[in-house]
Amino acid sequence: MIPAQICEARALLGLAQEELADMADLNLSTIQEIEAGCLVNGSLVDAVLVTLEAAGVEFLPGNGGGTGVRLRK
Repeated sequence: MIPAQICEARALLGLAQEELADMADLNLSTIQEIEAGCLVNGSLVDAVLVTLEAAGVEFLPGNGGGTGVRLRK
């Protein structure tokens, strides 16, 4: 998972960093660090991913076409 995918997912949902932090029950600084590509605890990143997926985002693996995100159908 690359930080840009988290930023893109948040943008697709129209969420501010503060809103995502509240939804994932994390500090704003944690969201900022994840999106900046800083090394953070993997469980914190997992919490963000689970939150975004529950909100309707699907993360696309890099399968030759590049990584990405989209809203679930």
